[in-house]
Amino acid sequence: MRLPRPEEGFFKHLLTLAIPMILQNLITFAVGFADNLMVGTLGEVAISGVYIGNQVQTLLQTIIIGVDSSMLILAAQYWGARNTDSIKKLQVIALRIALSLALILTVLVFAAPRFILRLFTPDEAVVEEAMGYLRYIRWTYLFFAASQILLTGMRSVEKVRIGMYSSFISLGVNVVLNYIFIFGKLGLPAMGIAGAGLATMVSRMVEFCIAFIYVFFIDRRLCFRFPDLLHSSKTLLKDFIRYGAPVIAGWIVWAINNAFQGAVVGSMGANVTAAVSIYSNVYSMLNVVLSGVSSAVGIITGQLVGAGEVERVKNHARVVQLMLLVIGICGCIILNLIKGWFIGLFNITEETGVIARQIMTSFSFLFIGTCIQGHALGSLVKPGGDTKFVFINDTIFVFCFVIPASALCRYVWHLEPWIVYTVLRSDEILKWPVAFWKINSFNWIKNLTRPQEESAE
Repeated sequence: MRLPRPEEGFFKHLLTLAIPMILQNLITFAVGFADNLMVGTLGEVAISGVYIGNQVQTLLQTIIIGVDSSMLILAAQYWGARNTDSIKKLQVIALRIALSLALILTVLVFAAPRFILRLFTPDEAVVEEAMGYLRYIRWTYLFFAASQILLTGMRSVEKVRIGMYSSFISLGVNVVLNYIFIFGKLGLPAMGIAGAGLATMVSRMVEFCIAFIYVFFIDRRLCFRFPDLLHSSKTLLKDFIRYGAPVIAGWIVWAINNAFQGAVVGSMGANVTAAVSIYSNVYSMLNVVLSGVSSAVGIITGQLVGAGEVERVKNHARVVQLMLLVIGICGCIILNLIKGWFIGLFNITEETGVIARQIMTSFSFLFIGTCIQGHALGSLVKPGGDTKFVFINDTIFVFCFVIPASALCRYVWHLEPWIVYTVLRSDEILKWPVAFWKINSFNWIKNLTRPQEESAE
């Protein structure tokens, strides 16, 4: 069997888009890692408090990713057709939806913070720590939602460096303020994990300001300005709902799945929660590259479909599958090589370290599945026009296998933590055959764009 050959200039185009997004992801990871590493010096309860306090942010982030992914799928195809007016209207629609969802979650967290935290852990010591973190982080939800949509609009027209720059600046702000607030420098009192929350709040506000100023006053490609906020399109709204609803619903499924994972992990005690938090950091570090590459692939996929280049899309899909398989295998090897060193960075007990090693070993092999099915589907099938399939596929596996099987492992059979967590993530492997069949059927290639005069209505 002949291996697929990439088009001339494919990797140059891919890297031009991917490298700034990889760097942006790396910087975003570093912001969270700085929180965890500095808080890690305070002990396991503090690490667990940050993990539980971030579960609400994770829920919001998952839903907002659904909204901006819906926009990006349509916007990338319209960019392939060079229809910027439709892209601006899609961005307005996405902003309204994202800000509405963020406002609802903000109100809920202000109204009943302890009740929400207890959904993830029964440990009152962890809840108390998490409250200090949540007290500040809940102010950031609206800023986070707005900045993500603004930066996604820039990505859709291949202006990817601004996201990297804004993340770099916010990293610097976060790290410096973490050091000052957590440990009480420059004459300020030591705030512990509450200081990490305050530092993150300030850094996210800075990130929003940078995105806002660039999009509204500097960018010349999309030329998004204040009057554009008043203009929308009923036709594009219908398209956004039709094609975006399955994407958003799919991310809601993952939000539910992640919330369930958080609850299961939290129920196993502070040492297991700390171990999973440590693993989550190293997984995020590997995912930095994978997410940047798959985002770039998705943009290229959408452009090719929007331009009507069907045969080029098919070759593109074959090349991408092989590339993601190689990334998955490399990630597996790297994860196994660095796990001991990485765990040693944290102030944890020997028992917690053993659990972290077990979980990281198990997931190193599951990571291959993450690459060749999750990100392949997300960077090919969804931006290629079939937005329903991934939602249906994820829903079946999550609700028919992952949640019931992991519940049995944890609450009925009381199996080892690493086994329970492996079952929680087992769909990464189980979905391989379905993903391979779907991608290579090529029935997902669908041009979703409309003529400019039609999309203006």
